[in-house]
Parts: sequence; C-alpha cells; structure tokens
Amino acid sequence: MKIKLPPDAAVDSEIDLGTTNGGYLIQARLNVSLPGVDRETAQKIVDAAHTECPYSKATHGNINVVTNVIDTAAATHVA
Repeated sequence: MKIKLPPDAAVDSEIDLGTTNGGYLIQARLNVSLPGVDRETAQKIVDAAHTECPYSKATHGNINVVTNVIDTAAATHVA
C-alpha cells in the first residue's frame, strides 16, 4: 500500500479461552492503533494485514478473530 506507518503504531490483543460442547475454544480481539492515519485508510491496512498474516492464515476458520481500529484521537483527548 506504500503507506508509512507511524512510529507509535500498536496492536493490543485480548485472548479468550473458553469451552463449548465439551471442548475448548479460543478467540481474539486485535485492537489496532495507527495515530495520524485516517480511519478508512487504517481499516484498509488492518484488513490487508489480517489476510496476509501467516498466523491469521494458519488459524483461519479455527478461531474467531475480530479486528478493531482504535480512534486514538478520541482516546487521548482530555476535556
């Protein structure tokens, strides 16, 4: 995509381990922060990365993964 990522880009993961129908399950939420990158572009980057990531490819269809673009402007704003 030829987009330079900000130096303070971050991915925070939340992993759940649970059970269903007598077996174990794992699911993940990936919260991505790309300060200075507009939301639409950030979402495109996150979606593309998720389809190219070797780990995502290996677990595709085996675990539920949700990716969230975090609005850092709103999160860091102090009133």
